Amino acid sequence: MIIPIKPWLDLANGKGTQVPLRRMHASPAGLALSSGWGDLWNADRDVIRFELERGFPTENMEFYHEPILGREILAAMAPLEGKQIFDGTLGGGGHSELFLRHGAHVIGCDQDQAALDYASARLAGFGDAFLPVRGNFRDLDGLLAGLGIGQVDGILLDLGVSSKQLDDPLRGFSFREDGPLDMRMDDRAAFSARDLVNSWEEEELTRIFREYGEERHAARAARAIVKARAEEEIATTLQLASIVSRVVPKVSGKHPATRVFQAIRIAVNGELEALETALEKSVDLLASGGVLAILTFHSLEDRIVKRFMHRRSSPFVDRPEWPEPRPNPEFAFHLPVRKAVEPSEEEQRRNPRSRSAKLRIAVRVS
Repeated sequence: MIIPIKPWLDLANGKGTQVPLRRMHASPAGLALSSGWGDLWNADRDVIRFELERGFPTENMEFYHEPILGREILAAMAPLEGKQIFDGTLGGGGHSELFLRHGAHVIGCDQDQAALDYASARLAGFGDAFLPVRGNFRDLDGLLAGLGIGQVDGILLDLGVSSKQLDDPLRGFSFREDGPLDMRMDDRAAFSARDLVNSWEEEELTRIFREYGEERHAARAARAIVKARAEEEIATTLQLASIVSRVVPKVSGKHPATRVFQAIRIAVNGELEALETALEKSVDLLASGGVLAILTFHSLEDRIVKRFMHRRSSPFVDRPEWPEPRPNPEFAFHLPVRKAVEPSEEEQRRNPRSRSAKLRIAVRVS
């Protein structure tokens, strides 16, 4: 469902007049992308810290913590006046608020209606500069086309499950509190974790636990689930967590069911397929100089993003049987920094959920 906001669309397509937005200050100096992008880490930290620590409303913020790697994403996106940014994982609106405060227009997309409602209320002060859209970022081409927008200046995907989804036992993502075995990011979807756990064959369960969860004891966990469900349907999160915990040893302080729950969530929501689809579509949807920023939280996602950006940023390809390298027909991006950017020790202490985050950036070449 698309929520049309005509004044915003006029602005997005270069029509109408600028709507004055609520801002705390002018855009920080030194945030424009350049060949020396790495120097942006030395941007005015006091200014950006103001954005991150004092610039957000505090009411109900226990549901949505501060945006992870917000300073780095802000520097990469350089959300100057008039830029259009597609935030494909709106969540609580933290990253979008950073962009809006610096003058950008933001299309905020999320599958979760609760997230859209929360972020829409939080960002209401920005008026027509913010446009909420319900959908999956894998369909970003259709969503933008439905709004009459051909290309944008930035695309952000903050992958994984949000804090609110994790903390709400009724959503069924957590193994720490009891709730229905659900895990759907979009509650309109017909297929849930309960369906997967109680109907998939043992071999298929083993595969997803091994591939999506990187669980060493995948076969053991799958066998235990199949045996348990033969006696009683597995309907709750604690029921599943208990079954897995009996056969998977605890490692490095993590709950034994961590990787199994991750694998089920990824499978239920088709997360890896959605990521691969969105990455390919981003090439044509980014304007020249547009920025693609992907924030991942586990190795599977990061590996997909890393391989995509490497393949799409190599001007030439070479093979042993060729006499010389040839132009790469898929060349589309420049990588300002080739390695993933990770949270500082300070951010990890302040926000433990940032510890596994990795940010990769690519800039569209003309």
